[in-house]
Amino acid sequence: MFLSTNQADRDSATAYRMAFEVLGTLIGAALHGQIVAGAHTSSRCIQNETIGLQQNSSEVLDVSYGKKVYMIAAGLIGGIYLVGVLSLFFGVKEKVDPYTFMPEKKVPFFKGQKHAMKHQPYLIFTAAFLLILTAVQIEQGNFVLFCTYAANLRSHFQNLVLIILVSATVSVPFWQRFLKHFGKKKAACGISLMIPSVIMLVTIPNIFLAYFVAFVSGLSIAASFLLPWSMLPDVVDHFRMQNIHLPGHETIFYSSFIFFTKISTGIGMGISSFSLQFVGYKSGMCTQSTRVVITLKILVGGIPSILILLGLSILLLYPINEKSQKEMKDALENSRRNHLNTEKLGEESTSAGKPE
Repeated sequence: MFLSTNQADRDSATAYRMAFEVLGTLIGAALHGQIVAGAHTSSRCIQNETIGLQQNSSEVLDVSYGKKVYMIAAGLIGGIYLVGVLSLFFGVKEKVDPYTFMPEKKVPFFKGQKHAMKHQPYLIFTAAFLLILTAVQIEQGNFVLFCTYAANLRSHFQNLVLIILVSATVSVPFWQRFLKHFGKKKAACGISLMIPSVIMLVTIPNIFLAYFVAFVSGLSIAASFLLPWSMLPDVVDHFRMQNIHLPGHETIFYSSFIFFTKISTGIGMGISSFSLQFVGYKSGMCTQSTRVVITLKILVGGIPSILILLGLSILLLYPINEKSQKEMKDALENSRRNHLNTEKLGEESTSAGKPE
């Protein structure tokens, strides 16, 4: 939805939106985690770990209890989701984009998609963040399993998840100020903070290091959440400047990027599920085999690090910077003024030609 033509206002609105999105994730994770925590911290597993028995690999958690608590948590989160949808539907009014000169003209979807996918900055932007968001999904999706089976942090994983989300929530304003003063491409360095932190956690599974890594990972996740939504409006402006008479493409750019973010989620889940199934992961077991433990370390530390490095390397080719943003802003404003003046002259000539 169009909110403002001012770049600073637009970035500020994006920062507020992402801060509340991460805050909502924090609330949901806290509620969901507290409900389902019992399904992951079986007293039998903890007792057997304390005693040091090796035969507990055949000990299976209560699956029926796990299903029950997950259904309760899903119902609660679903209710919160419904409240959010109703608030958006009744509380937000959409505005007409002032840069759209011909709002009545309709562009076919596939034609508009073709225009969008031929736009070089959008292709670079999408490819980079597809890799980065896939890395974040793989790291987040396997973090609980890693804490449970590979790092002996079964009783701490809920606290670690909360620290990650709290760190991500409070650091969004910091990253907003950083990208405002130093530029959006330089703010991408914040995403790279995840690489050394997860590698340290995988190689040195220490409880104090785990909490530090959780805090640093939250900083990185906040940057990976905020940065693409701050850069995407600039890509749309860049396309508008080159195709000033093609209206309505911002919806295609945004919906396509959301589609690619969902693809990143699917890719992350697919890689994780296939890898764990291949090495013999068995759900509900108190302990897993050595192959599973090694695979979890690779999924949490190795694969995300490689994907983030590839994504940041592609992002170096991103052509839009602060100077080009200002030039785009001036060009769009000039085009808008010229269009309004042309319409005004047309109306005056039409009124002058009418008989009195």
